[in-house]
Amino acid sequence: MLYLQQSSLENRKSFLLETIVQYFDTHAHIGLICDDPIEQLIVIQEARQVQVNRVISICNSLHDFAGVYENLKSAANVYHAVGVSPSEVQTPGRDWVQTIEQSVQLPRVVAIGEIGLDYYRKFGDKKSQIELFIAQLDLATKLDMPVIIHNREAGNDVLDILRDRLPPRGGVLHCYSEDAGYAKKALDLNLYFSFAGNLTYRNARNLHETAAALPLERILIESESPFMVPADYRGKRNMPKYLPMTARFLAGLLETDEESLAAALWDNANRFFGLDS
Repeated sequence: MLYLQQSSLENRKSFLLETIVQYFDTHAHIGLICDDPIEQLIVIQEARQVQVNRVISICNSLHDFAGVYENLKSAANVYHAVGVSPSEVQTPGRDWVQTIEQSVQLPRVVAIGEIGLDYYRKFGDKKSQIELFIAQLDLATKLDMPVIIHNREAGNDVLDILRDRLPPRGGVLHCYSEDAGYAKKALDLNLYFSFAGNLTYRNARNLHETAAALPLERILIESESPFMVPADYRGKRNMPKYLPMTARFLAGLLETDEESLAAALWDNANRFFGLDS
């Protein structure tokens, strides 16, 4: 009898967790996971099966945005960001400003991104990257949109530019990779900090320290799929469905329970992107 009561309680607890805990993947390159429209929808369905109930689809390039958007049009829980990434600095297209301005009028387009600076891969020259970054920050201000910011080995320039040009709606430093000292400086601005699967790596101590030092209300999580797969899934192509592992790891770092953390992260993401909870 006692066993049956315990079993019933465990089942009830499991049911409650499934209905209460939900996650928001704030950065996923669905078009890079696969390019088949049906397979892209399956990726979203699999994510929902583990309570990843909202996803921001980040366009692989401005040229591909329309196709991915159309493929995911029926997925009401998928939102979109549109922008010119540093990798496109030499080929943004003559009408890139008009393309972004038209795209943000579409349903469920909620941010400009990803935009920023990447000095690691040396896309074009620094001057061109900076000019493109500033132009899109100013465009986001004009369009009253938040921005999703890419930073790779360009931290000082990114922060200097954001001090002058960050749009009123703010921004998120996606796939955060700087240290706690940098985060402390960035906290003076209207910025959020998004952690990906690399947070779960044992040797990522700078990320562990940073996440633990940040105020919870400024933290987001993301899959960054198909990249940055969490530790338990190394060797596989990353998917939004793996996001809960990053959340559980973060809960451990912050010494809190998964349900409370998930609720806070859900509220943070909806607040940043201007969505109803």
